[in-house]
Amino acid sequence: MTKTSPLADKLVTVFGGSGYIGNYVAQSLLERGARLRIASRHPEKAHSLQPLANLGQLQFARCDITKEDSVKAALHGADYVVNLVGAFSGDLDTLMGEAPGTIARLASEAGVTAVVHVSAIGADESSPTAYASGKAKGEANVLAAYPAATIMRPSIVFGKDDNFLNMFGQMIEMLPALPVFGPDAKMQLVFADDVAEAIAVALEDPAAHGGHIYELGGPEVLTMMEINQRIAEAQGRKRRFIAMPDGVSGLFASLPGTPMSRDQWTLLKAGSVVSGEHRTFADLGITPRPLGLFLDKWMTRYRRFGRFGRSDERANARNKAGSKIA
Repeated sequence: MTKTSPLADKLVTVFGGSGYIGNYVAQSLLERGARLRIASRHPEKAHSLQPLANLGQLQFARCDITKEDSVKAALHGADYVVNLVGAFSGDLDTLMGEAPGTIARLASEAGVTAVVHVSAIGADESSPTAYASGKAKGEANVLAAYPAATIMRPSIVFGKDDNFLNMFGQMIEMLPALPVFGPDAKMQLVFADDVAEAIAVALEDPAAHGGHIYELGGPEVLTMMEINQRIAEAQGRKRRFIAMPDGVSGLFASLPGTPMSRDQWTLLKAGSVVSGEHRTFADLGITPRPLGLFLDKWMTRYRRFGRFGRSDERANARNKAGSKIA
């Protein structure tokens, strides 16, 4: 960076920092010269970050955020706090509803300079899903304990190594025809690096960003059908996508052992787009990047012959007339 960040040499405790988004957040903060403490039940999952840090810049703490003593130990000496913890299974009311309030309260008592709590678009206390209601409860508890906290609500976060694009990428690579659940559901996919930048910017200036909710969505709104089609095009493959009726999708999600739970189906059907009721990337001075900027490169691994695949295959896949591709 061209100028010294307010985070330089400051200690930032990142709860849930060993997860997918945590990897990006850690890199953004390390680049600003911050000292990081990755607090997680499995901090060893973040050991891959070690080569990116200077000597003494990165430390790890085994932490269970449902236990107050564990949280207090992870906060010891911290100047800033980021909470990234989220899940789709387990005791979500405790993990995403109660525990964030504990983190915020202890951070306030410790005199922490700024807190950023990462929630999700669609957080709603009245939602029938444990995920959305738990996220909403967590936001309320954080703001009650630390009113100057910044709440970040990202849409579905994408990246080179995510479990979203790559899951569909693998299926499209293998199958000639695929069902699409919630084909008309609208998604505003957001790049992981942009989410990480938003968190860092909020930490740097809590006076400007504290006490506000930010909804973080990418620059374009795509349906689930369009996302699948784009992935197929980037692979240079012609695939048949079958739009599944809601009734069939709901039944599928209710069956045991399926990769999609009933709650996940409910969330998918509702979509994930910016509501217009809260601040956005623009208020952080950030221009989010579109999926198309990266998708062709990332889908190389799934193409026939990989990076040696014929360029005309990819061109034909984009041809709406549907030229036959081998």
